[in-house]
Amino acid sequence: MSKNARLSLIIVAVVAVVVAGFLLFSRNDTTAAPQSADGRVTVVEYLDLECPSCRAAYPGVERLKTEYGERVTFDVRHFPIPSHRNSELAAVAVEAAGAQGKRDDMFRLMFDAQQEWAGQQTSQLAVFTGFAQQLGLDQAAFDKALDDPALRERVLAQRTEGSKAGVTGTPTFFINGTKFTGAPTYDALKAAIEKVRS
Repeated sequence: MSKNARLSLIIVAVVAVVVAGFLLFSRNDTTAAPQSADGRVTVVEYLDLECPSCRAAYPGVERLKTEYGERVTFDVRHFPIPSHRNSELAAVAVEAAGAQGKRDDMFRLMFDAQQEWAGQQTSQLAVFTGFAQQLGLDQAAFDKALDDPALRERVLAQRTEGSKAGVTGTPTFFINGTKFTGAPTYDALKAAIEKVRS
């Protein structure tokens, strides 16, 4: 094989790898908004625990979860906004509570007391530890989970996943993979869910 032929083959191979890489990374990330295999509606919410709009949407989302039960899958994912000093730590605290089966309870406490801890420029670790005590968690296990790099990486991976799916603010909802637009009120979300279910 001539030198020119070998060079041409190398160039073609490099171009093929570059094109394949581009296609792989530019594709739509459907993992951000999964659809249920059994045909049920799936609602994915990206939220920031320090976000007032997320707090405002929370009661409506909880009401929808109760009303739909197992007929609709609700999947809450973290999207801590970097300018919110304690949002990432709050997300890790929720997941640390989740390791002891109290994820939803910790969400509730975070939102119920949001006005007390959100917007602070100092660490709210003591507040979140107090929430763990209120929930009767094993404190040593909770503290260990808070320090676990894997838990923080999981939270940050969800934020990265959300960014790839087009999340630019919170809360952002996807209903069966389609980004919800408009104010995420109870009525608006229910109407969007019903449209997909019909």
